[in-house]
Amino acid sequence: MSLLCCVDVGSTFTKAALVDTGSGELVATGSHRTTVGADVLHGLDAAVAATGRTPDGLLVCSSAGGGLRLAVVGYERLVTAQAGHRVGLSAGSRVVHVAAGRLDRAGLAELRAARPDVVLLVGGTDGGDTETITHNATRLANARWRVPTVLAGNADCREQLADLLAGAGVPVVAVDNVLPAIGVLDPGPARAAIRQVFLQHVIGGKKLSRGPRFASLVKAATPDAVLSGVELLAARSAEDLLVVDIGGATTDVYSVLTPDAEQLAGVRDEVAGVLWAARTVEGDLGMRWSAPGVVAAAILEKIIGPDEASALELTATARAEHPGYVADDGVEKAVDRRLAELAVMVALRRHARGEAVVAGGPRRGGRDLRAVRTVIGSGGVLRHSPPQVAEAVLGAGLGDTAGGWALPRAARTVVDASYILAAAGLLSVEHPDAAAALLAAELG
Repeated sequence: MSLLCCVDVGSTFTKAALVDTGSGELVATGSHRTTVGADVLHGLDAAVAATGRTPDGLLVCSSAGGGLRLAVVGYERLVTAQAGHRVGLSAGSRVVHVAAGRLDRAGLAELRAARPDVVLLVGGTDGGDTETITHNATRLANARWRVPTVLAGNADCREQLADLLAGAGVPVVAVDNVLPAIGVLDPGPARAAIRQVFLQHVIGGKKLSRGPRFASLVKAATPDAVLSGVELLAARSAEDLLVVDIGGATTDVYSVLTPDAEQLAGVRDEVAGVLWAARTVEGDLGMRWSAPGVVAAAILEKIIGPDEASALELTATARAEHPGYVADDGVEKAVDRRLAELAVMVALRRHARGEAVVAGGPRRGGRDLRAVRTVIGSGGVLRHSPPQVAEAVLGAGLGDTAGGWALPRAARTVVDASYILAAAGLLSVEHPDAAAALLAAELG
């Protein structure tokens, strides 16, 4: 028997799952508050120790320190910039800025102000426009840009622009075009490159730990690991899935859908392509760091009225100011439940309608969720609540008939009570059968 400990270093808590790689059995779990203020290794080691066993190895993912902040610079907002945005979300990043067209001085200033950890530079289908991506690469090279950049545009000029950026001191990785042809989205190479850059540059750059050990342990950004787990679960179960992960800083939604003939025919009309396995991250929807954003979004969506908004705004602000706060009485737990319900409702509306909360406003390309058969809820607010409360929180979104989105027709709900989606994603690379067995045992 080989025991691997899969650890997620989150923005608030660090969670550990000890898994037998032979059988896929979940042997033990442990958790500890994430020690961002000191060294995240303290919390990581404490979470592993809380399992009560000594593992044979560690697999770690992380969203501490705000996770992975990505900016997309593309050619035209509804085509390559939008394709880049979708790839960024699927790579486990929080897309903090989208720029389309030629970068000018003001555009470069906005890009800097967004403080991205990585830039995804795209533009032109293969054999198409080269002028815009060449202009933007030259602008970054001349601006003494030092943020790691993934170049995933027109193949006709990729090698030339990679040499230009590298020669100017820009850390650059060149990969295949994210949009090689109109309506054809190829996220794999760029997603892998973003993961590589995250591991090589971002983890160490956030100064979460003093030595090299933490950076050597981390294998993926947490949302990327969760998406891998969701994709494996969908493949092994052969059914459409929807996952809602309510965190302290973001609420992430994942869906894996099986396209029918009518949808496949419609791809021609969706110039930026379609991801059947997709993820959206809502950086303004969280239980602690982003709690005020939940209230603001619920007001904008007309889900709550002025009286409820006034009452929630004070408590949401207090949570943002004290992200380590744990609700310890009935009143405060009720506030957490309501914030979670609102976060789920808004996040599902945005995911299904195909909207992005980034510079540039709404985007095309929604998700038809009617065929979803299983809805999985994750996040501390669900794991630490009675089953009826967790079901009610998810039900608030699934029963949201006013949202204008395609609701699942008949779906069962289940809570990732042991937080094993990220663990399964980490295991899926080298131990896919163990990961699948873990998912089947814990999520049915």
